[in-house]
Amino acid sequence: MWKTRIIALIFLMLGIFLGSYVYKTEMDGTNPFKLGLDLRGGSYLVYKADVSDVEELDVKSSMDSLRDVIERRINAFGVAEPNVQTETHTLGVDGDEERLVIELPGVTDLDEAVEMIGQTPFLEFKVERDEQTRDAILAEIAKVQESISTEDENIDLENLDIDTELIQKDPYYVATELTGKYLEKSVLQFSQGGVQNGGGLQSQPIIGLNFNKEGGELFETITGENVDKTIAIYLDGIMVSNPRVNQAISGGSAIIEGNFDIKEAKEIVGRLNSGALPIPIELISTSTIGPTLGQDAVDAGVRAGMIGLLLVAILLIVWYRLPGLIAVVALGVYTAMMLWVFKFIPVTLTSAGIAGFIISIGIAVDANILIFERMKEELADGRNLYTAIDNGFKRAWASIRDANISSIISAIILFWFGTALIKGFALTFGLGIILSMLTAVTFTRSMLLSFTDKEKKKNSKVLRTLFKSGLSEITKNNK
Repeated sequence: MWKTRIIALIFLMLGIFLGSYVYKTEMDGTNPFKLGLDLRGGSYLVYKADVSDVEELDVKSSMDSLRDVIERRINAFGVAEPNVQTETHTLGVDGDEERLVIELPGVTDLDEAVEMIGQTPFLEFKVERDEQTRDAILAEIAKVQESISTEDENIDLENLDIDTELIQKDPYYVATELTGKYLEKSVLQFSQGGVQNGGGLQSQPIIGLNFNKEGGELFETITGENVDKTIAIYLDGIMVSNPRVNQAISGGSAIIEGNFDIKEAKEIVGRLNSGALPIPIELISTSTIGPTLGQDAVDAGVRAGMIGLLLVAILLIVWYRLPGLIAVVALGVYTAMMLWVFKFIPVTLTSAGIAGFIISIGIAVDANILIFERMKEELADGRNLYTAIDNGFKRAWASIRDANISSIISAIILFWFGTALIKGFALTFGLGIILSMLTAVTFTRSMLLSFTDKEKKKNSKVLRTLFKSGLSEITKNNK
């Protein structure tokens, strides 16, 4: 019996220690809870990614690269704990739409948030079109210009006999696979010849580009296939230079000559080094949550949790007496463990996450009730307390296990396929179920058994009183 009591004492001390740690670190601010956007306040941005020029098999890797680039860009501005995620939205007949969801806690100025993301340039390299395609596009453009000059200004292009998709293309250049996705580093350089300025020559700022291994191979292939032709370099859709290729360029290096001044060149270099976007993005939705609203949500969640725990505690103690009191203590240990886990991982708490945590507390209570009701049946059959508790746990375990496993499977599915909001709920819900099983089958069991004696065939009068009431009226055979 001493072994069981020592285990119960260890769990109790662990709960007290973890609870003290959570309280102390929260009060002195050394390790506060990570709060999500809805609780802390900040900006919420949604971008649509243009993957029309990306092969279907490369969409996921391109979106992952986009997310990494945006994260680096935001981190460079010193935003604490940003959350950047990719999502795929099904639009029915229109196909899927790739989106980038960005949460910036503490940044309540939307203009500042949009500028922070928008300053990351999209770098791309284009090669000359073949003459036949170029002439076809120019011919269609000429046809449109002629029609507009002879018809009404509000002419509908769809009613003209033209290829509307064709005239929207660049007649001279076509995009290649080489984009900022493969850029490793950008450096500020100066041309050796310089440009005429007043009485002498002045060095002209240029931008040096160093690609990674894959980008270097692409650049060598592109330059090798376009000798004696020009390659256009675009930043954010604007051509900044189109140097002529004399021979294949190996080594993974290139330069941009765009008649920059020093300040402009430095800004571009800094922006490229923080990450050139691998694919274009378009802002489609913005929202902001003030810190006051977030604090109100935190206060409401804490208040709801405290009231719920208090009501559950009262019900358990009134209905089950000593087992109910032990269940309440077990819930306290479980709550301390969960809050510590939130800080240790750490878990970003949102309103949905707090809801998942509170629901898991209800499931923990449900496990205790199943155990106590099984114990009631054992006591009604005339068994002593030790045997009734031991058998009650064994008989209730199958129901607890199956119910919790099905809940864990649901949490995994929600986390795997859900959006950011759903994932927060699923994570805290799943963690809560796992820890509730641990406390129910170990701590609660050890605490109950520590009040009994395996060798005694009958229960003492004191224990009869403590275990009486809703749990069971100690049977007449045990009086």
